[in-house]
Amino acid sequence: MCGIIGYLGNKKALPLLIDGLERLEYRGYDSAGIAVYCRGKIVSIKSVGRVNLLKEKIAARRGVDGVIGIAHTRWATHGKPSEKNAHPHCDCKKDIWVCHNGIIENYKELKDWLIKRGHKFRSETDTEVLPHLMEEFYDGNLENALVEALKRIRGAYAVVAISKNEPEKIVAAKNSSPLIIGVGEKEYIIASDVSAILSRTKKVIYLNDGEAVVMGAGGIKFLDLSKKKVSTNLSGRTQVLDWDLTSAQKSGYPHFMLKEIFEQPESIANSLRGRLITDDGLVKLGGLEAVKDQLSGIKRILISACGTAFYASLAGEYMIEEKAGIPVEVDLASEFRYRRPIIDKNTAFIVVSQSGETADSLAALREAKEKGALTLGIVNTVGSTIARETDAGVYNHAGPEIGVASTKAFTSQLSIFALIVLFLARQRQMSLAEGKNLALELEKIPEKIKQILKTAPQIKKIAAKYKNFKNFFFLGRKYNYPVALEGALKLKEISYVHAEGYGAGELKHGPIALIDKNFPSVFIATENSVYEKTISNIEEIKARGGPIIAITNIGNKKIARLVDDIIYVPKTIEMLEPILNVIPLQLLAYYIGTMKGHDVDKPRNLAKSVTVE
Repeated sequence: MCGIIGYLGNKKALPLLIDGLERLEYRGYDSAGIAVYCRGKIVSIKSVGRVNLLKEKIAARRGVDGVIGIAHTRWATHGKPSEKNAHPHCDCKKDIWVCHNGIIENYKELKDWLIKRGHKFRSETDTEVLPHLMEEFYDGNLENALVEALKRIRGAYAVVAISKNEPEKIVAAKNSSPLIIGVGEKEYIIASDVSAILSRTKKVIYLNDGEAVVMGAGGIKFLDLSKKKVSTNLSGRTQVLDWDLTSAQKSGYPHFMLKEIFEQPESIANSLRGRLITDDGLVKLGGLEAVKDQLSGIKRILISACGTAFYASLAGEYMIEEKAGIPVEVDLASEFRYRRPIIDKNTAFIVVSQSGETADSLAALREAKEKGALTLGIVNTVGSTIARETDAGVYNHAGPEIGVASTKAFTSQLSIFALIVLFLARQRQMSLAEGKNLALELEKIPEKIKQILKTAPQIKKIAAKYKNFKNFFFLGRKYNYPVALEGALKLKEISYVHAEGYGAGELKHGPIALIDKNFPSVFIATENSVYEKTISNIEEIKARGGPIIAITNIGNKKIARLVDDIIYVPKTIEMLEPILNVIPLQLLAYYIGTMKGHDVDKPRNLAKSVTVE
C-alpha cells in the first residue's frame, strides 16, 4: 500500500513523477501529491482521490518545470483521506519535504516534544513528525538531518526527502518498507516498486534495511545508519531487470485482472521452466541447492502467509504431508508471533508472499529466524526483503501482478509448492515412477488451463445469472477446501458480495441453516478421492432448494441431475487439481464484479502490498 516516486536528473520531473504515480496505483491509495523544486522554492500540489484528479489540479498550475521532485500515493492510516493529510509533508518553513511509507509507532510523543519546541503541525498524520524532526536537526546537510531524525523514531519506514536549501539532492532511507533506485542516463529514480521505474531504466539497486542513500549531481552514496559507514561503490549492487513495460500494460484487455487470469498458462510455464527433470522424476531448484542436505533431515515444516498466499499454503500443507510424509502446520502470519510457536533446528519455516514485502509475513519470518529455524521463501519479487532475509527460497517468476486481487500469483504459488513437494518427496519416499508421473502432469497444466479459459463465455453467462444474489457458499473437500476459501475471497474482494468458503463436510455442522432458494452454493466437485463425499453434500443442498453451481471434470454428465449449472475442467492428478479448479472461480468473480460496475483492478479499501501490521 502507498507508493513513493522521486526523480533527479536532466528532464522535467513533473511528467515523470505523474507517470510513476499512475504505475503505482495498483498498490492501493486514497490521495496523492507531488513536491517539485522550481526556481528557488518547492511547489506542492495534493488531491484526494485518483491520480487523474491530481493531474487536473496540476494542469491549472503552470511553470512547474523543475528537474527534481518527489511524489506519493497515500493509503490512510493516521488521519482520514484529505489534502492536508496527503503527502508530501513539510517542516514549518516549507523548506524540507518528505514522503513516507510505513508507521511511526512513537509519533505522538515525538509530536508533543516538537510542539513544545515551537513546531506547528498541519496534518493528523504520523509522517509529519519526520520533516519537523529534520528541521530540528538541520545544519546545512540534509542526509545528516534525516539520520538524526531516524534515530528517534520507532517503526517501519521508507522515507524520501528533498530540501529547498539543497536543490540538487534527494535523500532516502528504509526499514522494512521497500525502496528501489533506478539508475538511468544522468538521472536517478527512486520508488517503492519497479513498475514506477521501468519506463526510464531497467538498472536498479535495492536499498537495504538500515541504509540511507544520497543521490545528487555528483553521483550516489550509501550510508549504513548503524555504523555510519559511507560507501560510493556500486559494484555488485546494480541489477538488470528482465521485466518489460508490456508486462505492466493491459495488452488490449479491459482490466489487468482479466489479463492476468489469461496469462496463467504462461506464468505457470515460467514458474516451471528449467526446473523439471521429467525423465528422472526430479526437480532442479537452484535456490534450494545450498540447503539441500539440511532439508533432507527436516522433521517438521511451518508455513506462514496472509490472504490468498495463506490459502495456497493450505494446499501446500496437503501436498507435503501426503507426498513427502513431513508434518506441516500453516499459520496466518498475523497470528504466528502471538502463539509462541515451538521451533527447533529440525524445523523448516516457509514464508509465502507475492510482493516479498508483506509486513506480517516479514515479522513471522524474523520470529522464526530468531528461534533458529531454517527459513525458506516463496516470493515473486526478485530482491524483495523476504527474498533477501530467508536462508534460501524459490522465485515464482510469474511477472508483475498489477491487479490488487491475486490470480496468477496464487496459481504460481501452488505450482511452486508442487515443485518443492517433488524435491522433498524424492529425497524421501516417492518412487521414480510416481515422481515422473507428477512431473509429466505438471508439464501439462498450462495447456489444460488454456482449455478452461476457452470456457470464459460460458462462465460469463453463469455470472450474469447469479450476479444479483447477496450470499454465496463455496464448498470443497481435501485439496479443494483451500480452493473454496480462495473462491469466496475473490468474490468478496471483487464484487463486494458476502461469500463464505467451507470444507463441504462442515456444512451440516451449522451453516446449512442458511440455505434457501436465494443462497447459491459453488461446489468444487472434481472426480477424486473425496468425490462421493462431495456428492452427498450436494444432495443435502439440493434437498433444501439451494441453487448449485458445480465445477467438475469434462465428461461427468451424471452430476447434471443434481446441480443447476456446470463448469467443466480437464482431469489431472488430485494434488494438482487446485491449480485448475481455481481458474473458473477467478473468472466468476471477475464477471460478477464487472457486471456490478466495480473497478476490479482497484477494489475499495484494499492494497496490493500490505507493508504495515
